[in-house]
Order: sequence, then C-alpha cells, then structure tokens
Amino acid sequence: MEIITGIERRRRWRDEDKLRIVAEAEAPGAVFAEVARRHDISRGQLWNWRRLVRAGELSLVSAPAQFLPVHMAPELSAVAMIAGPEDTDRASVAAPHNQGRIEVRLAGGTRVVIEGMVAPAVVTATLKALG
Repeated sequence: MEIITGIERRRRWRDEDKLRIVAEAEAPGAVFAEVARRHDISRGQLWNWRRLVRAGELSLVSAPAQFLPVHMAPELSAVAMIAGPEDTDRASVAAPHNQGRIEVRLAGGTRVVIEGMVAPAVVTATLKALG
C-alpha cells in the first residue's frame, strides 16, 4: 500500500524517455502491459505515446530549424511536378511564364516543384502530405 501525504504531482516525461519506452514496448517479444508496469505508467498512457509516435507528433528533432539558401533559377515550363531522385528532369504541362515557382528538395532526393499562381493552403497541404 502506498500512502501519499503531500500534494500529488504529475510526472513530466521527456520526449527521449517516451520514445525509449515506446521502442521497448514494440520490441519483438515485449509484453505491452509489462513494459507499462515496469515504468509505472498506465497502458493507456503508453498506447497514447505509441499513437503519437506513429502519427509523427512525437519524435526527436535531430537539428534545430534553420534557413537555407535560396537560388534564383531560370523559369521552367512545368506546372507542378513531384519527382524522385531517379526522374528529376521530368516535366509536366506547360505553364505561362512569370507566374512564380517554388521548389522544395526533401531528404532522400525527392523534389517538389510548384509553378504558377497557387493558393498558400494548397502548398501547405502538399508539403504536409509528403511528410
């Protein structure tokens, strides 16, 4: 039996600890309830952390956000193109010149090119979908 005599306070878990515990629970042969019990947390809390990790809402940021250089390049004739490392020169439908261009290069070599007048919400949704 545990008797709490003072004010009960919530524990604050660092993201590193949460990720370590989730990884331990997902290891081959691990029993989810035993991992939760060993770390003195509820199974529901562990399931919540696991859901957050899978949704990408709980992760370690390896490096702080930083500004990258912007390069002005001559206009191309692609409206919108998503290309992998193997087909970076492929172009799509022709678009009128002087309407703007956004090019984003993601880790792994994927490149997103958006040309023309595009609503900011479309650009945001496209980049979020790519993760």
